[in-house]
Amino acid sequence: MARFELKLPKMGESVAEATITSWLKEVGDTIELDEAVVEIATDKVDSEVPSEVEGTLVEVLFQQDAIVAVGETIAIIETESDENSNGVTETKNKISKEFIEVEKTIAKAVEEVSMTITKTSDSGKFYSPLVRNIAQKEGVSMEELESISGIGKDGRVTKDDILSYIENRSKSPQAISTSIPVKAEAPKQIEKTVAKVAPISVNGEDEIIEMSRMGKLIAKHMVDSVQTSAHVQSFIEIDVTNIVKWRDKVKDAFLRREGEKLTFTPIFMQAIATTIKKFPLINIAIDGDHIIKKKNINLGMAAALPDGNLIVPVIKNADQLNLVGMTKSVNDLANRARNNGLKPDDIQGGTYTVTNVGGFGSVMGTPIINQPQVAILALGAIRKVAAVIETSEGDFIGIRQKMFVSHSYDHRVVNGALGGMFIKSLKDTLEAWDLNQDF
Repeated sequence: MARFELKLPKMGESVAEATITSWLKEVGDTIELDEAVVEIATDKVDSEVPSEVEGTLVEVLFQQDAIVAVGETIAIIETESDENSNGVTETKNKISKEFIEVEKTIAKAVEEVSMTITKTSDSGKFYSPLVRNIAQKEGVSMEELESISGIGKDGRVTKDDILSYIENRSKSPQAISTSIPVKAEAPKQIEKTVAKVAPISVNGEDEIIEMSRMGKLIAKHMVDSVQTSAHVQSFIEIDVTNIVKWRDKVKDAFLRREGEKLTFTPIFMQAIATTIKKFPLINIAIDGDHIIKKKNINLGMAAALPDGNLIVPVIKNADQLNLVGMTKSVNDLANRARNNGLKPDDIQGGTYTVTNVGGFGSVMGTPIINQPQVAILALGAIRKVAAVIETSEGDFIGIRQKMFVSHSYDHRVVNGALGGMFIKSLKDTLEAWDLNQDF
């Protein structure tokens, strides 16, 4: 028998620690190879940690809501093979050294996540990323955090502690009065100010639903984007009749040969990547007064999660993929998003984002830019419409398959000419689709 140390794996260059949200296995349980053992949460995504060996869980080193650094041992699994353990231990020791170096280089970046809510207070109290995020979103100051008595190890404030504090604070009649500067000579102004911050009235027929952790992160990300970028939109209608006919003709053969379903999404994603190569100033980011021109074209693909939230996994180096490679990437990311199987690395590094509002029946949409990117494209529903068709023998009315594309871009750095020419070039590429091409 041998003891295998299950460590918190590396989850992307910008992630140095995670919160344990739930143990999926208990001490004494049998664990299969690659079977999920524990659920964890970071500032970017929730995920599971699988076992690298078969065996029995004999020890859990961190409880729920504990903060664990990348590379730390979180559990002990007893295995049958000594030889396997020795090889794994040697590899793990090497990886642990790498983890230490990674933690040193990204420590400064991790500190910025909490902004005004610091990781460690002046009194020495430690606050997890989860607690810091909740505090920041709910307007809880460092002074208030210091006053909360935590039930965690060494008095650490847990998620339940801060949520309980926020709930009790909102019920307190002093919560409003302490945050409003009262002046006796301006009673009308006080009434207006109080009205703005007064809590929403609820009764027995209303249902109060707690926003999920990811829902709160998404909400903040969207509000921050609107406050940061000067959003402007351009729209264009694209005739995709040839693409619809071509896909109908080849989709069965594609499935037989490649084992993948061919949807419209990879076709559009490939065309978008090609168009970005023609207009590289769409593939940029803003850092203060500087523009960062991205070398790689990493396409973010908005995908729905089982709980109704959206997440944006990234297709890395999308311009280097043929249609088969793009289809495999799109299907893999979409499937793992639906099954909560995405890793933090899967949603990092995007340079341009695409969202398919047509999947929900919308003809068009005005999406919000995914910061720090400067543009996002919305694909509308494909629908049959009556259209004027120009031929050498004259014009006539026919049935065509058309869709609207909406392009939101940051007017601080992308003007209307560039934003409009980009989708005009995309339109030309898609409408020139060859019905006789292979896949």
